[in-house]
Amino acid sequence: MAHDENYLRESVLHRAVLSGDEQAWRTLYEESFDAVSRYVQWRCAGMTHLIEEVVQETWLTAVRWIRSFDPARGNFPTWVRGIAANLLRNQFRKSRSETNSGQDIDIETAISHPPEAALENREQAEQIAAALAALPGHYEQVLRAKYLDALPVDEIAACLRQSPKAVESLLNRARAALRKECAGREDLTH
Repeated sequence: MAHDENYLRESVLHRAVLSGDEQAWRTLYEESFDAVSRYVQWRCAGMTHLIEEVVQETWLTAVRWIRSFDPARGNFPTWVRGIAANLLRNQFRKSRSETNSGQDIDIETAISHPPEAALENREQAEQIAAALAALPGHYEQVLRAKYLDALPVDEIAACLRQSPKAVESLLNRARAALRKECAGREDLTH
């Protein structure tokens, strides 16, 4: 029921935005801004120099592509986070300037507390952010649910319509993929 109400509400707001209603855009923007910003901060592993740029570019892209938003396919914050994810993937593909300090990376700490990780070691934060950008979407989704949204496994399982055991397995594979991606980036720098 709540999903249907949200779909109807966002459909009405979307149509209003397309008709030029600035208040409708402001409503979508204000209701989504914090979630999108937290997501970008998490995906950037706390690299403040990149966060603001990506958030701004994400919203500019959302304005340009608002016609392609389809409330039937997903909610507005998810659509905007998808834009941010694509921008970050492109950013890290383009830069490919990953470096490594030679230190082992504590994946659990880095993805659950990225700002602290970034303050301790910017190179490590850049490596983790690039690795997150390289992960398949379903791995990034489950890591985001666990570490950014702080959802328990049971809730993630309900959202994904999977068993808790399947989600635990997916989390293990996602963490392993992230570790492997980080290790691969270490090998590239030596």
